[in-house]
Amino acid sequence: MPITSRFVVRSSIGLLAVGFLTLLGIVGTTIWLNERAQFYFNEAITARDARGAAVEMRDALRTAESSQRGYILTGNEIYLAPYDSARAQAQRHLESLNRYFATDTERRPMLRRLTTIVAEKTAEMDQSIALKSDQKNEEALAQLRSNRGKALMDEANVFLYGLILSAEERLTAGVNEQRANAAMLRWISIIGAFVIVLVVGGVTVTVVRYAREIAQARDEVRLLNISLEERVKQRTAELSRARDRAEVLLAEVNHRVANSLALVASLVKLQSNAVKDEAAKNVLAETEGRIYAVSLIHKRLYSSGDVRFVALDEYLPSLLQHLETSMRAEGHGAALSYEIEPLTLRTDASINLGVVVTEWVTNAFKYAYPDRPGEVRVRLSGQPDGRAELVVEDDGVGRSADPAIKGTGLGTRIVNAMAKTMAAEIRYLARQPGTAARLVFSLPSD
Repeated sequence: MPITSRFVVRSSIGLLAVGFLTLLGIVGTTIWLNERAQFYFNEAITARDARGAAVEMRDALRTAESSQRGYILTGNEIYLAPYDSARAQAQRHLESLNRYFATDTERRPMLRRLTTIVAEKTAEMDQSIALKSDQKNEEALAQLRSNRGKALMDEANVFLYGLILSAEERLTAGVNEQRANAAMLRWISIIGAFVIVLVVGGVTVTVVRYAREIAQARDEVRLLNISLEERVKQRTAELSRARDRAEVLLAEVNHRVANSLALVASLVKLQSNAVKDEAAKNVLAETEGRIYAVSLIHKRLYSSGDVRFVALDEYLPSLLQHLETSMRAEGHGAALSYEIEPLTLRTDASINLGVVVTEWVTNAFKYAYPDRPGEVRVRLSGQPDGRAELVVEDDGVGRSADPAIKGTGLGTRIVNAMAKTMAAEIRYLARQPGTAARLVFSLPSD
């Protein structure tokens, strides 16, 4: 089963955590064993010093006893110098033993008894030496032959031998403990190293396996990309051919629609020529203009490369030229001028704009100059806020406050409907003289 990156991360973190804890265990155990080694090292030094003090004290007591006997038996005072030195050494070693075994509750009674024995033995030897010094030879010899001093010495030797054995036991226990600690450290190091090797091996195997799977997946993705690129290339070619066919069909549809609308406009014009009533003739003429405005859009669409947008600087001049020709043919003497900036607008909005331009320009030709020639001006310009402004103005008689006086009012309703569809704003401005009709609408953002 393929492994995931989450599994690799989690397993690596887990294994590394185990390895880290193992390393901490090894380091902690090493520190603890070092502390124990230092403790047993101090214990060994104390035991060694205690054993040495016990041996030295035993030798000092023996030396003092030999010096005492030599002085009593010979009377030679040369024996007193070693006696005093040995007596002082014994006392000093006794104090050392009390200090070394201060925390040993098992040996404390033995040390108290040894202290008493040493004190009695020292007093006995001092007394016999004092008797000899006072020339009481018989009493000194009698005390020497009483064997009390020998009994005290034997008892002291027993206790000193016990202290020596205790010190040796402490030394042996310390050595054994050190050996056990060394063996423990060795085994812990071996086990820890084995665990760390397993951890490193596990992480390595996981990473290598994951890298191999990534490489395999990369190769598979590369092959899929090659296949996908081929499929995309084929699909793109198919879509291109389909688009070309669609564009041809759409251009054909727009061409047919434009021809059909032009035919309808021609029929309306023929009907207008056959009608005798002047009002009906005007209505049909206006209808023809509206139809022509829509048909001109479709004519521009099938001749352009983009059916989504209409170039207003190409569409509106053609429409205005047709309107001027039609109006002059009907006997209206106004002149038409225009300024159209190169703006683009969506197709549906362009149809609405063409209808509005047709209505306003037609009205200006018909009603602005009833008894004299004049000029109708059309201006289309872009605004800084992303909108465009269409203005149709004249210098004629102005816009009447009563719309029912001229025309049927259908044109006004059509303009309002177109402006609403475009979400545009309409304003009629009175000029001195004349009227200006203003339409502000939004331009496409793309």
